[in-house]
Amino acid sequence: MADSWQTAEDHFQNVLLEKHSVTSRAPVSHVQLACSPCFCAFPLHGNELCILKTGDPSLQSVQLKGHHRSITAVTFGNRQEPVLVCSASEDYVIVWEAERCHKQAMQGMIPRGIVIGTLLGNVQYLSMSPDDGTVAACTDAKIYMLNSKYEEVFTILQGHLGSVTAAEFCSWQPDILVSVSEDRTFKVWNQINGEVLYQSAVLSASPLLSLCISEEHKQLITGSGDGQLWVFSLLDGQQYRLVIQVDLQKTEQRYLRNMELKQTQLSKSALPTKNTLGGEERMETAKPVLRITPCKHFPVLNEEAISFSSMNSFNFWIGSSDSLHIINLATSEMEAALHFKDYSGLSIAVAGSCAIQHGTTNNARVFICNNVELLALSLQVFCLLTSMFENHIALLEVNLTALARAFHHFNGQACCLTEPLCVVARTPLLPTSPLNFELTKREDSKPACQKKSDVKSSVKDQPLVFHTKVKSSGYTATPRMAMFSLKTNIQKPSVLPTKGNKRGCGIIKDYPVDSPAPSVVQTQVSTAVRPTPICSLQYSGDGKQLACGLADKSILLYNSSLTGSPAVFTGHDGAVTSIGWSHNRNWLLSASEDKTLKIWPVHGTEPALELGADTFSKPIRSAQFYFMDKFILMSSGPSLQLFVYHLDTNREDIKRYKQKSLCKLVEKFQMTPSTEVTCLSAVNEFYSHIVLASGSNRMVEVFDFNVGCSVAAIPDAHSRAVHQIVQNKGSVFSTQGSDAYNLFLTTAVTDGIKLWDLRTVRCVRRYEGHLNRCHPCGIAITPCGQFIATGSENKCAYVFDIRSSSFIHKLSRHTDTVINVAFNPFYPKVSAHLYICIVCSSCNSDVIQCSHLLMLEIQLK
Repeated sequence: MADSWQTAEDHFQNVLLEKHSVTSRAPVSHVQLACSPCFCAFPLHGNELCILKTGDPSLQSVQLKGHHRSITAVTFGNRQEPVLVCSASEDYVIVWEAERCHKQAMQGMIPRGIVIGTLLGNVQYLSMSPDDGTVAACTDAKIYMLNSKYEEVFTILQGHLGSVTAAEFCSWQPDILVSVSEDRTFKVWNQINGEVLYQSAVLSASPLLSLCISEEHKQLITGSGDGQLWVFSLLDGQQYRLVIQVDLQKTEQRYLRNMELKQTQLSKSALPTKNTLGGEERMETAKPVLRITPCKHFPVLNEEAISFSSMNSFNFWIGSSDSLHIINLATSEMEAALHFKDYSGLSIAVAGSCAIQHGTTNNARVFICNNVELLALSLQVFCLLTSMFENHIALLEVNLTALARAFHHFNGQACCLTEPLCVVARTPLLPTSPLNFELTKREDSKPACQKKSDVKSSVKDQPLVFHTKVKSSGYTATPRMAMFSLKTNIQKPSVLPTKGNKRGCGIIKDYPVDSPAPSVVQTQVSTAVRPTPICSLQYSGDGKQLACGLADKSILLYNSSLTGSPAVFTGHDGAVTSIGWSHNRNWLLSASEDKTLKIWPVHGTEPALELGADTFSKPIRSAQFYFMDKFILMSSGPSLQLFVYHLDTNREDIKRYKQKSLCKLVEKFQMTPSTEVTCLSAVNEFYSHIVLASGSNRMVEVFDFNVGCSVAAIPDAHSRAVHQIVQNKGSVFSTQGSDAYNLFLTTAVTDGIKLWDLRTVRCVRRYEGHLNRCHPCGIAITPCGQFIATGSENKCAYVFDIRSSSFIHKLSRHTDTVINVAFNPFYPKVSAHLYICIVCSSCNSDVIQCSHLLMLEIQLK
């Protein structure tokens, strides 16, 4: 039976509880603690090892004696039976069997362990192999590999320049050991022969303190004393490359700002009286990463959102000196923050060491929030802490069910929206929707005063020349230098489809979703004699043509193979900043820094429609066709402007300056006051009511043009203003599920690429690895939605698998910074190749200069 929701204050108070505490007679601030699903172990009174059952800590604890010096490190084995615990001091390293020792102590017997090391020195960290056969003991700058069954040293690993602070075995490759040190580097060892397989560069100014190896994602995560987290790939062939870096303090600040923003959207009665989510000002202190543990279970939404539960595997517990955090390392976003001082029942406010482990309860419960079901696993997380300044040791319990209830109640992301947002239009247009607007031509009506008699009007209203057009005499034309010239560009009539002609049969090939990522250079073309920046780039819907907007005020139109001379369109007085194709591929839209917008016929040389500088007060940042070519959508200053238009290419010979095309403003949509729109995105390939826009205040806003207002906002989407938004639009050659179109990408300088899901308005993955420090490098997504391409400032382009945060290809052979990328929507060539077009640009005195257009080839399976 579903439980009803209580007040948010009750939920937050029940999230973090202290189950057991003890005071030691010896300092325990910087010792390694250990937790397993059933037990926890910690030093007590210096040389005693205390083992406590986490399921019922009220039972009598077991105190194991065998060390003469103070215990400095404790760890549990990895096997479920028997449960081994290893303790180390300067005199001995001892392995104990937890269950047997507990039973012997209850029977009044003296438990005994196995001494496997003697006089190794100050052991700071212990780790056991996946089969519990080997123990790694970190002593100063050495790592002793010990036999867990009897006293034997397999090998000694030496090479660090500072004390080794942590070491872990690779569970899928037991011969591999990874260690971190105070010398701020990590090393990968072959623990059998002692060979160093990899040594990293210096990562931070502070020593590395913690280490975690994720078997599921084949990654290693390490944290430093100044709150930095690094994620490195352990996949074969990726050479331990950096996947993502997280600043714990900045991430927490962003999390608290978002919570404060959402707090204003909720009623005061629904908020906790105690500010457990950080509404009050906090002192900025260093956040050392003391422990990193996978967050195996986190409650998810009901069946409608069960697909998002796969992202929960990227959640990790981060134990710091003043708080516990849940961070999604796929997005580098913080999911929850629990500060110790916000809970009055805790005896420790500042921790010196930490250990985190999940419990064993597996009961599922269903909770209801605003008619939305939340499915939660009633699991417990245990956290063992030692005080930084006192000799206190405390066992805390984190109730994930209560945390999820409070999190969803306060966050409101899944409960505030009556219906999840969707890019594909699922509802008919409302009567008040601006998308219903239709452009009607004005009919010329003469005033009543001009009405004459039929006789007079029949005489006076007749033109002198009874023709609709008057042929020019040609006296103003340039003198003709040649009498005649041969016509050599006569096009042959199209071949009718026959049995042997398959190209004319009208069958459209599907986009090959199983094709690999691009990796082979096919051709390279210079766009201009002089270095000229390419500001915009886009393929036509059928993939047969490629339009480039240049900084020299011109537009180039290439064929997809980049052969032959391009068609040139001129008429702007500033750099062409935006290019857009119509859905029917007959029109090309361009916007320029000169505050003008033009629509060109593909097979013409003069614009059919021109909106001058008198229409826009500020330069046009983005412009495109929208709603299946019915509207023109553009941004200028702080507003999104929606125009309806009618194109007419017919012109009179005398009044050629007068255009017959019509355009009318339908509505303006304002972003936050004094916020300039930096970019926008909308789908034109099918009917969609959703428009995405980003502003200079780093916010991404979601507009529903059917309703005519903003429906969602993402504050602090990036650390800087977003310079490009790319939606997963597919193409006519590729069909995806309707939910796949809800994914979109954003990118900002110095802040990588983020993948968002419109249904939850949350980031689901982050992509880093490319260099983007000062120039707005562009991004693109394949029509099949499997790969992402981005430019970079290190003369390379990077290709990511959308399911992985690490890039799969680094495309070199560029001469300078790559600032624009575009995927062909699949134009089937005879050679059965796909193409990705990448623009390579150079930097010279803050000017981005384009040098080449580069085509890359994809071999099909």
